[in-house]
Amino acid sequence: MDPNLNPNPSPDLDPSRDDLPLRANTSHMLVKHFVLDLTVHFSDEVIRGSVVLFLAPGKGAGPVPSPSPVGQETERPTSDSAGDNVVGGGGGHCRGDQGVGSGEEAAWEDGGQGDFVLVLDCCTLAVLGVEEVDVASVLGTGPLGGGVALVCRLVSMPSSHSPEQQDLYSRCSHAPAPPGGDRLQIRYHTKPEGASVRWTKDQSGRSCVYTQGSPINNRALFPCQEPPVAMSTWQARVRAPSDCVVLLSGENEAKPFTEETGLSRWDYYVTMPMPASTFTIAVGHWVEAKAPSASSTETNPSPATGAVGMDQSKPGSLELKLPQGGDPRSPSVIQKLCSVVDCSGLANEEQPLHSGIDCSGLANEEQPLHSGIDCSGLANEEQTVHSEVDCSGLTDSEPCCHGDYPCRYADPTARAQDVIPHRVFAPPSLQQRAESTLLPLLPRCLAAAHFLLGVHPFPRLDVLVVPPGFSSLGMASPHMVYLSQSVLSGDAALCGSRLCHEIAHSWFGLAIGARDWTEEWISEGFATYLEDVFWARAQQRSQNEEEEERKLKAVLRWRRLRDELHNSEEELQILRPSGESTGEVSESGASVVRHGLNPEKPFMQVHYLKGYFLLRFLAGKIGEERFLRFFRLFVSKYHGQLILSQDFLQMLLGHFPDAQRRGLTLEAVYADWLDRPGIPETLQGGNEGWLRSSLEEEVKEEVVKWIDFGGGSGRAAKRRRVGPKVNSKELTPDQLVLLLELLLEEAVLSVTSLRTLERTHGLRGRDAEVRHRWCELVIKYKHAAAYGDVERFLMEDQAMGVYLYGELMVNEDAHQQALARRCFSRVQGDMDPSTRRVVEEMIL
Repeated sequence: MDPNLNPNPSPDLDPSRDDLPLRANTSHMLVKHFVLDLTVHFSDEVIRGSVVLFLAPGKGAGPVPSPSPVGQETERPTSDSAGDNVVGGGGGHCRGDQGVGSGEEAAWEDGGQGDFVLVLDCCTLAVLGVEEVDVASVLGTGPLGGGVALVCRLVSMPSSHSPEQQDLYSRCSHAPAPPGGDRLQIRYHTKPEGASVRWTKDQSGRSCVYTQGSPINNRALFPCQEPPVAMSTWQARVRAPSDCVVLLSGENEAKPFTEETGLSRWDYYVTMPMPASTFTIAVGHWVEAKAPSASSTETNPSPATGAVGMDQSKPGSLELKLPQGGDPRSPSVIQKLCSVVDCSGLANEEQPLHSGIDCSGLANEEQPLHSGIDCSGLANEEQTVHSEVDCSGLTDSEPCCHGDYPCRYADPTARAQDVIPHRVFAPPSLQQRAESTLLPLLPRCLAAAHFLLGVHPFPRLDVLVVPPGFSSLGMASPHMVYLSQSVLSGDAALCGSRLCHEIAHSWFGLAIGARDWTEEWISEGFATYLEDVFWARAQQRSQNEEEEERKLKAVLRWRRLRDELHNSEEELQILRPSGESTGEVSESGASVVRHGLNPEKPFMQVHYLKGYFLLRFLAGKIGEERFLRFFRLFVSKYHGQLILSQDFLQMLLGHFPDAQRRGLTLEAVYADWLDRPGIPETLQGGNEGWLRSSLEEEVKEEVVKWIDFGGGSGRAAKRRRVGPKVNSKELTPDQLVLLLELLLEEAVLSVTSLRTLERTHGLRGRDAEVRHRWCELVIKYKHAAAYGDVERFLMEDQAMGVYLYGELMVNEDAHQQALARRCFSRVQGDMDPSTRRVVEEMIL
């Protein structure tokens, strides 16, 4: 069939240069499941294969009006736009530029054979073909019906039949393509310049590819529905060279199977519906870090995986345990499985809440498919058992209200599992550092997160140390975390806190997502707040030590927030930039992400920091202990759903009415924190006591010593000639960061002071945060003897080096500018493309 790839975008979309369009028509059509079949080709840096989409009508589905013909039928096999349409015909044809058919439209959800329009988000993909395939060729017809009715039954099977459903999805994806298809197959390949995946070399000099957290997410990896409301399950088969390891954000721990071609095949799957943007792939010559005596926790398959009947005993295969020993191809078995959910009576108001998809009443605006489902009217016997969470004194436990899937909150084994199965991968050159630094921290951080929030929403976790060109310190996906090599150096505090931050995203950002991506603080503010709590618990700090360390962290973040607000556009400082329109979409479901493509945004932390201080403010109003216990209630209710700011705030204020009586209202939070730029009025006055800590006072005393040391003459100068010394106190990494930041505020520091400072605190061997501040001192005070430290940082810590390039250029010192250009010329080929563009503007 001829794909129609580039019709005009939705007329209500007029994205500016910085806005990211989400054009998928999710109100009309939803992808409920997709099956990827991909082959990785390192020689030409492309991924070839296909994606099979299992579709269901959205809440606005209905007869599609026939547009007027716009010219002669043409073929356009290549897509290069940010959002493209794929038009499928229920009659087994696709009319190219002519759009959909004239007189044969029918309501898609009624099982008619008329045309429908499916708009997918994609970018820089070469689409080779689009075809529809009839699932009835696998499942049969008869009393089950055919066409869409059969697809409806398949996507609506309850979680108790998840293994059988996965098997049927797999077999349907390989069915032939007769006329009258019910699911869509798109054959395509990626392009080397596609922004979703990064082709590069690892630290050992070997080829690898991974999804890099691009602003356009995965639309240059496969055609997908980008809006977060389009949550789906998936299966993926990936073929790669036999010496490579393929890691995916799947819930199973896949094993390779060598095919006749010599390639290895890896099969992954996910049974929890997630946005397509959370899909992650990393293929490279990774090696697994091993502890001296690996525990069963690290090596055994997840208990939750076994609970849904998945057997991975055969390499590269997915064996499903069927009930009553039935043959999955047996018509009787298929009929029983597909009729578990009866779609014929879906108009009945008594249909089950968790049927997975409502094929007739989806126009009901009161019941969004994946979020905000009101469970308050459910009878006791209809409520799920997911609310059995220890709320540590809060007796008002909440039932979960997400769509039906094999939820870990319903599994007693999962509820008791404080450390989920986990693995750590790295390039061979970093294996030893990963084993000594990262691997021992991981179970402690996982246990600390479970202690506070309860059930881990995902059954396992892989952690990968990514190549040096990765643009941030970490990135979380379901079942997988990327970490920069920068966290492996120096003290374990940076590695531990960053690991805790990414683990916190399992709840806030993944299991609970933002319904509107402009509300980034829902993910990053929560993770920033919780990383301190998790890390303190992982270290078994006393209550006083924890309190003082968290105050010092707040001081550092307060200084950073002030700097960012001073140096950024006001529009980018608003946590809810769409205001009262947050969460709204067009009639088709299309929308834009405000400032989603702004080149400065990836380097800003306003949403992290302002969100963190909002949560800290709320904790101060409610009481931190009660506030932290409330988090457990919130995640037990909202996991598996998409939320807006108001969902969290309304539940919080409902549980703590005394806070409302003291003036804490939803309107006040919106006005002061979410809907205005700058520093909230409630934080005005800054560091005047509310952030003061004993650790900060110790640092200020050290600053005085160093200023006195560098500014005298006479006897002080004589002491320096014989080897200067400072009676300096042992400082924590965070204290060192603050010390260096305060010294940066001095007009002058002598070379002798800088040398002694480095030697006294061993700054070259510290973590990346400390070394970054040291490099700032070297640049500001033109300490030429330490320019090698700056060069090493720009080469090895690229995720944090962008600011230093700016500092090297702004000083207008010829030696420093030459250093910046020399380093950039050596690493630009391995740099993240967005980072490279920003640095190019600075130095060229």
